[in-house]
Amino acid sequence: MEVTTTSSWDALRKQARKLEAQLDEQMNSYRKLASSKGSTKVDSAENDPESGIDRLLKQLQQVNSQMQAWVSSGGSEMVSHTLTRHQEILQDLTQEFHRLRSGMRAKQEHALLLEDFREFDRTRLDLEDGVGSADQALLREHASISRHTGQMDNVISQAQATLGSLVLQRSTFGGINSKLSNVSSRLPTVCKI
Repeated sequence: MEVTTTSSWDALRKQARKLEAQLDEQMNSYRKLASSKGSTKVDSAENDPESGIDRLLKQLQQVNSQMQAWVSSGGSEMVSHTLTRHQEILQDLTQEFHRLRSGMRAKQEHALLLEDFREFDRTRLDLEDGVGSADQALLREHASISRHTGQMDNVISQAQATLGSLVLQRSTFGGINSKLSNVSSRLPTVCKI
């Protein structure tokens, strides 16, 4: 019976090492993909590494759970140490995967926003460089008015913010002045120095 339990532990350990090696290989390729400047668009080719890594992480979690059950049923201290090491490796790989995936998604969102802005800019240029029909002239004028209205709104909001700051400063200084007057009336010798 000792031979069977040892062989099952060895089989679990080999399976864990195999999964860790596969994960390490896929994480390296995913790391290269995440650090590349080029392709940040979402397509099915980029989702394959994510789903593959996610599947391997779940398999490794299951193997670690089986190893935990084996240790709980009376494994030695050395076996317990090995299990702890495999759990730490799983945790490190999981954290790195989540970090890389969130970085990839942030890059993709950034690229999408830039593409939207470029498309908006192209549309605006197309409107401004039109043939010259009356409709296009009205659209250009409307775009110009909208742009100027936005700029005026920005100036007005800055002026209102400045006014609010000045009012706050005025009330602060007024409060300080009244407090100093109050202190000087109570302690005339302190304020004369």
